[in-house]
Amino acid sequence: MRYNELGHTGMKVSHIGMGGAAFSNIYGSHDEQRGIELIRDGLRYGINYLETGPWYGQGSSERTYGKALQGIRRDTYYIAGKIGRYELDAAHMFDFSAEKTEAAVDQTLELLGLEYLDLIQIHDPTFAPDISVILNETLPALQRVVRAGKARFIGIADYDIDLMREIIDESEVKVSTVLSYAKSTMIDNRLQNYTKYFLTHGVGVINAAATGMGLLTSSGPQPWHPASDDVKALCRQASEYCKSQNVELARLATYFSLSQPGIATNICGFYDQQQLMDTLYVMHDGLSEVEERVLQEVQTKYFDKMLMHWDHVELPRYRQALEQAHCTST
Repeated sequence: MRYNELGHTGMKVSHIGMGGAAFSNIYGSHDEQRGIELIRDGLRYGINYLETGPWYGQGSSERTYGKALQGIRRDTYYIAGKIGRYELDAAHMFDFSAEKTEAAVDQTLELLGLEYLDLIQIHDPTFAPDISVILNETLPALQRVVRAGKARFIGIADYDIDLMREIIDESEVKVSTVLSYAKSTMIDNRLQNYTKYFLTHGVGVINAAATGMGLLTSSGPQPWHPASDDVKALCRQASEYCKSQNVELARLATYFSLSQPGIATNICGFYDQQQLMDTLYVMHDGLSEVEERVLQEVQTKYFDKMLMHWDHVELPRYRQALEQAHCTST
């Protein structure tokens, strides 16, 4: 396993991290015992950065981690939690208030059975009513959480990298990390335009969703995926080409993301041990000659002109759903 400095936090995190979304029903049926075994296997293979949050199964991810970490020395891993995004119902999906933020941290710690988090992140501040809520309410609440010893550092996790940069520029509260997802991929590598800025400001960079949340896999994305039909079709064509060459597109996508500079850890979701081992092998051994050839061909044939893939899609959908929920309640 490779280990990298996470900004100025002093944490040396594994180049591969373990994500919490896999321990919910977001990417398929969640089996708690299988999840517990995967977490423990990951720790044995050198993964020391774990991530979870209430959004992932409305607590099932946190509960799974809590059971898996029983009896594990606390100084052998780092764990990050999230606040801000909670329930499936649009009316209660997001809450960035100070009161909810502090209560959510307590709830996460209770489910995990831990006294503190190494990192607490604001989950999708894009969906806050206004950036002033994040700056004047959420971040000060998290600062109180840190001062109370319930977390060590504060981070931001969002799809909008420009927004994360804006928050860091304007915040009076120290932000130690950013998590960008699906923007260090074969189809969208915009994160590389920002890593130097973050690193020069002492902000550690975390990447997630190397496969674009399932776009770059042989099985394809889940029905809820926000990408357009055109993007999904293009990724499906690339996947079919890979199959014709007896190559798994997800391996190529994982290798691409793991090879990008400036990123401290890459959050991966594992459904089973085979996915875990395959990711570890890709990091350690790289690609075969055939896979390297196919990677170049796929990038040239399918992704040479790929630009933004689902920018400005989720926020309008959420606002529409929120309006409908308000109309129904009245």
